[in-house]
Amino acid sequence: MIIDYDIHQLTPYINWDYFFYAWGMHNKPLNERQKLQEEAVSVLSDLEGKYRVHALFLLMDAHSEGDDIVLADGRRIPLLRQQQPGSECLCLADFLHPKHDRIGLFATTVDMGLEKDFDNDTYLKMMVQLLADRLAEAAAESMHEAVRKTYWGYAPDEQLTMQQLHVEKFQGIRPAVGYPSLPDTSLNFVLNEVLDFHQIGIRLTESGAMKPHASVSGLMLAHPEAHYFSLGTIGEDQLQDYACRRGLPVEVIRKFLTSNL
Repeated sequence: MIIDYDIHQLTPYINWDYFFYAWGMHNKPLNERQKLQEEAVSVLSDLEGKYRVHALFLLMDAHSEGDDIVLADGRRIPLLRQQQPGSECLCLADFLHPKHDRIGLFATTVDMGLEKDFDNDTYLKMMVQLLADRLAEAAAESMHEAVRKTYWGYAPDEQLTMQQLHVEKFQGIRPAVGYPSLPDTSLNFVLNEVLDFHQIGIRLTESGAMKPHASVSGLMLAHPEAHYFSLGTIGEDQLQDYACRRGLPVEVIRKFLTSNL
């Protein structure tokens, strides 16, 4: 399923706190932040009708098998488990039933022009890039809301304010590739095999990074007790097991997980 958004549809979903943080303005007085936000909204208005934002998602039957998520077509998404003493020893696969469940896979991105069309104006280029990042995240927020309430429909009566959405008061989680519970960016190659990112203009680098840079990909899990966690440091034993499950040499996987070793 593909959803194409006009910019004004996503503006209400923008989390301005992250925008201020990216500018180094999160600790500045309210009036300074308000002025910056007004400038940003003006830029968004100028971009309206010229650029769009795109979401791609797929809902599939799936189940867990050890630390893997097994999709209905037999393809696997290998995952990693916390190993540090004192941790919950969680793996995202724990939030799927071992016999039958459902999962969502997704990606969002912006038109490439938002990253290429403003090279002649340093300030505007930075402003548009940071807004593009926020728009890709806003698309993920809006898409996930629609999935919960309509497409998957496990929370049809959900009524949350935008502030509640931003602090994730909804049922389920949306872990993104490259974030603490899914640190291996090369998992994008696995997701791409299922979703075909090219449908919305995303291409992958050799490391699994997405282009445009303002793109988000990940999983949607509906379990009521699902929550975010940080993977932390893993051992050589798990690295080798994970490489085996990925079907890749250990030294290749080691490069992707340097910060977790």
